[in-house]
Amino acid sequence: MLVLTRKPDQSIMIGAEIEITILEVRGEQVRIGIRAPRTVAVHRKEVFEQISQENLNASAAPQTLPELESFLPQPPA
Repeated sequence: MLVLTRKPDQSIMIGAEIEITILEVRGEQVRIGIRAPRTVAVHRKEVFEQISQENLNASAAPQTLPELESFLPQPPA
């Protein structure tokens, strides 16, 4: 893990497109701003973990659709 020290109004760049700016430090809370392309998803870690778990649960759910083979055309006899 890289650890950097920044003051309010100072930034950190991740690559050429993602900028993290320290907006305010108040006690134990730090407000940050993140500027990133719309194609980059930005979530709090706990939200990201919940999304990942929900996706895993959905992919592991048993199939509820009927057998798809019954809808396919049958070859001529």
